[in-house]
Amino acid sequence: MSLGEIGRAVADAAGMPPELSVDDPLQGVPWASTLPVAQLALDSVALSSAAMNLARVARGLGGAGPVRVDPQRVAASFGSERLLRVDGEPPSAWAPLSGFWRTADGWVRTHANYPHHERALRAVVGVASDAHRDDVAASIARLDALDLEDRAAASGAIVSAVRSPAEWRRHPQAAALDTRPLVAVARTGDAAPRAWGGGETPLSGVRVLDLTRVIAGPVAARDLALAGADVLRIDSPRLPETPWIHLDTGQGKRSALLDLDLPADRAVLEELLGVADVVLTGYRPGALIRFGLGPEQLAARHPGVVTASVSAWGVAGPWAHRRGFDSIVQAATGIGLRESADADSPGALPVQAFDHSTGHFLAAAITTALVEQRRRGGSLDVRMSLARVAHALLDAAPAVQPLADAGALPTRERRLPGGRTLRYAPPVLAFAGAPDDYPEVGRAWGADPPVWSAIG
Repeated sequence: MSLGEIGRAVADAAGMPPELSVDDPLQGVPWASTLPVAQLALDSVALSSAAMNLARVARGLGGAGPVRVDPQRVAASFGSERLLRVDGEPPSAWAPLSGFWRTADGWVRTHANYPHHERALRAVVGVASDAHRDDVAASIARLDALDLEDRAAASGAIVSAVRSPAEWRRHPQAAALDTRPLVAVARTGDAAPRAWGGGETPLSGVRVLDLTRVIAGPVAARDLALAGADVLRIDSPRLPETPWIHLDTGQGKRSALLDLDLPADRAVLEELLGVADVVLTGYRPGALIRFGLGPEQLAARHPGVVTASVSAWGVAGPWAHRRGFDSIVQAATGIGLRESADADSPGALPVQAFDHSTGHFLAAAITTALVEQRRRGGSLDVRMSLARVAHALLDAAPAVQPLADAGALPTRERRLPGGRTLRYAPPVLAFAGAPDDYPEVGRAWGADPPVWSAIG
C-alpha cells in the first residue's frame, strides 16, 4: 500500500476499504518544498481514482486493476493556471492587490482577485478606489497585522496575518480544527437505497448539483463529471466568475444562472433538487440555510441525497464563518513561514495544493458515500475544509522527494467555438477506463439552461 499518512487518514475517515489497490508512482512530482506536498497531491489523486474504481465494481461494470497515478499529470493539473493559454495568452492569475504585504509588526497576505474583495480591501486600509499599489503598501505598512486581519474579516476583505506554525496552533481556530476528522461523514436521514441507473462509466446516471466557486469545489465536481456524472453548476448572476478559472476547472460540466432571491428561480432550483443525487456546496458554513440548502434540510425534503461541502476554516470555531482561500490558509497556518526561501519574507507552497487536494479528496468521499447509499440507503453528508488539510500536511512526516528536472508537462489543445484556441492541463484521474482527455472543454460560464441532461 503506497498511500501516505494523509491519504490513509482520508480513506479511513471516508469509509473506504483498507485494501485499496494503489501502486507506487514511477517517479516523484517535480516540486521543491519543505513539506510533503507531493505526497499530499499523489494521495488525493490516487484516492479519487480508487473511489471511482470502487463505484465501477459496486455497479457491476467489471473489476479494476491497481491505480497508478502519473506524477507529470499531477504536476500539470495542480499547477494548471500556469499552463492555461487562450489564443496563446496566459491568464492573470493574481490581481495587483493580492499577495504579501509588510505591516508595522510583521506580514499579511491578501486575496483581492474578485472586484468586491478588492473594494473591501481598499476601504479597510483607507485608500481611494484608484490608489496605486505603492499607496496601498504604504498604508498597510502603518497597520498591525492582527488588527488588520480582524477588521478585514468584519468588512468583507480577505486578509490574513502571517503566522508561524507554533503561533497558529495556539489560536482557538486551530484547536477547533484539531477536534475534527480530515473528512466528516454523517447520516442526515433515512432513505431507501437509490438505483445506479444505466451507463458504462463509474458515475453514469448520477446527477450532481454544483454550488461551488473558485477551485476546490469545482475540482471535486470536475472529477465526478470525468467519471460520467451529469454535473450542473449553478451560480448567482450577481457573482460573476473569472472566465479563465471556469475554463480551467469547468471541463465536462454545464453551467447555469439562478438568482435564489427570486421565487421563480427558487422554484427552478427545487425542481433540480428533486432528482439530484449529490448537492455540492462551497460557501461558508450556514450561508445557504436561508435557501433551504443545509444538509439536514435537503435530506428532509429529498431523502437519499448525498450532500457535500468544502470551506476554508471548517464548521466549528471562531473563524468558521470567515472567508478564506488556499493562499490565505497557507499564510494563517504557518506554511508561509515554513516555506520561506529567506528569513526576510514569507513563501508559499509550489502550487495551490489545498484547493486541488481537498477537491480530489472530496470527490473520493462523495463517491464512497454514493456507493454506501446505493448499498445501505440513507441520506449522507460529507464535509471538508482547507485548513484541516493544512494541519495534516504540517503534521506529516517527509515523504516523496521532488525530481531535479520537471521537463515538459503534458497539455492538451482544443479549438473553441468562435475560433479561440485553448491550451489546458489534461485529466489527472487514473481509474479503470479513465479518458485521456476531457470529453468537452470551453463551455461559457452561465450559458446553459438550468435543466438536467437526458439520462437514458
